Amino acid sequence: MLFSQKQLKFIEKALMVAVVAMVFELCIPHYALAGELQENYASGPANFLLVSAIDENGLNNPYILPENINKEPHMVRYITATAYSSTEDQCDSSPFITANGTFVRDGIIAANFLPFGTKVKIPELFGDKVFSVEDRMNSKYYYRIDIWMLTRQEAKDFGKQYIKIEIY
Repeated sequence: MLFSQKQLKFIEKALMVAVVAMVFELCIPHYALAGELQENYASGPANFLLVSAIDENGLNNPYILPENINKEPHMVRYITATAYSSTEDQCDSSPFITANGTFVRDGIIAANFLPFGTKVKIPELFGDKVFSVEDRMNSKYYYRIDIWMLTRQEAKDFGKQYIKIEIY
């Protein structure tokens, strides 16, 4: 006998996994940024390989796809906005870590009604600056945003405002 019964069962299971993986790869569509890549490829094959974006450390990262900054907002809302800083009395025992697990930095907002990673602009106060939802607030403030500020005084000076936001 070439293979034992145990080895045959293992080979049968491995082949089944391989078939399922192949069916998944062939039958389920995969998303691509073909239009954006095509534009870059039109200027020459060398530029085609340079599609990338700047990461949070200011480095050119080829694994992050660039964002389209010229698109229209998904929705526009008028909402109450406040500000906070990284202090334990305004946050929790780890005030420099967001609810999403990232470190606080300029451009972070807290919002309970938007998913993590949602991009938001506040044009009347901050122009074209893009904020990212990476933190949460107390559950009683469901329909509100909280903008992270470097100092407590900046947050106090911002106060409570009713503002227009653009959600991307």
